[in-house]
Amino acid sequence: MANVQNNLAKSFKALHKPGSPIVLANVYDASSAKAVASLPGAKAIATASYAVAEAAGVKDDDLTSEINLRAAKVIAAAVKGSLKPMTVDIQDGYGEQLEQVIAELLRAGVVGVNIEDYDKEQKKMYGVSEAADRIKGVLDIARQHGVPDFVVNARCDILLRGGTLDEAITRGQAYLAAGATTAFVWGGPSRGGISRDEVMELVKAFDGRLNVLSGGLTTKQLADIGVARISIGPALQLAAMTKLKQDAEEVLQG
Repeated sequence: MANVQNNLAKSFKALHKPGSPIVLANVYDASSAKAVASLPGAKAIATASYAVAEAAGVKDDDLTSEINLRAAKVIAAAVKGSLKPMTVDIQDGYGEQLEQVIAELLRAGVVGVNIEDYDKEQKKMYGVSEAADRIKGVLDIARQHGVPDFVVNARCDILLRGGTLDEAITRGQAYLAAGATTAFVWGGPSRGGISRDEVMELVKAFDGRLNVLSGGLTTKQLADIGVARISIGPALQLAAMTKLKQDAEEVLQG
C-alpha cells in the first residue's frame, strides 16, 4: 500500500515543472471532487480550505482540524477510483495537532498538503526557522509512513501581513531548503494578489518552484514566466453557488 501511495506522490511531485505547471481546480466536497476527477485534464485533486469551510457552514478562520479532516477523508474516498494524487489544504497545520493531522491524511491516501506560515491561534507569523522545521516535520512523518516523496506546498503569508517581497523570498527559500516542493506566496485580496513583476522575481529566486493563485494572469502567461504550480482557491465554489442561485431563482419564479 505504501509503495502505491508513494508512487502517486512521486507522480504528483513530477508534475511540478517550472514552465509547464500543474494546474489545480480546487475542490471542496465529494461532488465537486468527483466532477473534477472525471476530467482528463485534471492531473490531481486539491482542496481549498476556504471552500471546505464554506461547505461546512463555517468561516475559514473557524475551520477546525476535525472538520477539515472529515471533509478530506470523504473527498479521498470519493476519488479513490480515479487513481489521481490528492493534496489537502491544512491551513497552518493546527499547532501541536500537526503530526496527528498528517498521519490521518496519509492513512486516507493523501500525498500532499498546503501548509501556511501564519499561526492562527497565536495570531502571528511563525518564525522562519520554526516554519521550516514544521515542513521538515511533515516530511519526516510521511517518510515514517512509507511516503518519502510526499509533496508540501509551503504558503508564505508575509505580504498579507504587511511584509516585503524580500521577506517573502527569504521565507520561501528557507521552506524550499526544508524540503517543500513549491512555495506559495499569497498577496491577499487587499493588495490584489501579486503582480507580474513580483511573480517574475519570485520565479527567479525560487528556480521556478513557485505556486501562484490564478487571477490577473492567464495560465499561459504564468507558464511562460516559469511557475511550477497554479491553483484557483475557492473560485469553483463561488462560480457554482452563483449558478445555483440563478437556477433556483428561475425555478422559484416558475
